[in-house]
Amino acid sequence: MKISFLLTLFLFVQYTFGNDMVWSKTGHRTTGEVAQQHLSKKARKAIDKLLDGQSLALVATFGDDIKADRQYKKFSAWHYVNFSADKKYGEEEPSEYGDLIMGIEKCIEIVKDENSAPEDKVFYLKFLVHLVGDLHQPMHAGRIEDKGGNDIQLQWFNKGTNLHRVWDSNMIDDYGMSYTELAESLPRLSKTQKQFIQQGTIYDWVEESQDLANEVYGSVEVGEKLFYRYSYDWWGTVEKQLQKGGLRLAKILNEIYD
Repeated sequence: MKISFLLTLFLFVQYTFGNDMVWSKTGHRTTGEVAQQHLSKKARKAIDKLLDGQSLALVATFGDDIKADRQYKKFSAWHYVNFSADKKYGEEEPSEYGDLIMGIEKCIEIVKDENSAPEDKVFYLKFLVHLVGDLHQPMHAGRIEDKGGNDIQLQWFNKGTNLHRVWDSNMIDDYGMSYTELAESLPRLSKTQKQFIQQGTIYDWVEESQDLANEVYGSVEVGEKLFYRYSYDWWGTVEKQLQKGGLRLAKILNEIYD
């Protein structure tokens, strides 16, 4: 019985904490906050009713929060899409478990469907907020052979980490801002600049993330010790991705409800 308990505990820990495949809570909430600021009146009213007044920032971590519950394990593959560096999405055999693009499409489908049960609309709306954030973390569109950078071991201020985690949380958390402070500090954009960012589809955006991921792979060597210089060089990119994620999430939601 003791062995069985330990095995169960090991599998739970592996599933819940073993995969560093999430923007940090601050990152996701920043994206949600940006999106909230760019909702149309109609979309804001519909979302406020559906979420019972909860903000997009508050529900943005939902996709990670439910990982602790084994009944949601089937959604774990929705957080990322791994494909070869020289391929585009759709050129390789899709995962039988689904992927980030499939997840976003499914969420949009259910939220838009007038016949969807209210509880399903709430669930998939929260998940959609989360997944659009994931789409803009470049290592969520990384290579399959290293699990989106999870197998590339590094040192962050002399503590063990990996390339995926550096982008998920190390840089953002060490910056020391709350999500409201971070959202407020993002670059001020003109209406034309915002419209330019919102152009395209999720297929265009995943290719953009893949291109960025390829740059990120070239930014480190296995075992490298990273310090302030790395954040100095890449922080502007982190800000852009958080902002793009929020603006594009707003576009998707406005199209759903307008």
